[in-house]
Amino acid sequence: MATMESTISIGKDVMFRDLDGEAVILSLSTGKYYGLDELGTRMWSLLAEHGQVGPVYRALLDEYQVSEEQLCRDLLAFIDNLASHDLLHCDQAEA
Repeated sequence: MATMESTISIGKDVMFRDLDGEAVILSLSTGKYYGLDELGTRMWSLLAEHGQVGPVYRALLDEYQVSEEQLCRDLLAFIDNLASHDLLHCDQAEA
């Protein structure tokens, strides 16, 4: 389960294509496609760029008018959903 301290890595067998603000993700290992809306595409791009949940959360908080609590719930649920399909891997930070 993702937390604000988690480190994110995208699988080597996952392809991502941005199509004018929306995206398609392909798992080469399963052959399944997944579509992302504009917000999901932005979350994915930031996760790929930063590799950590915290900086992604802060960037999204600056970009969108949303409560901190709602963004936290939505971002962590998004990550957990993608991880459940093996599109990314979520590692817990060690204390």
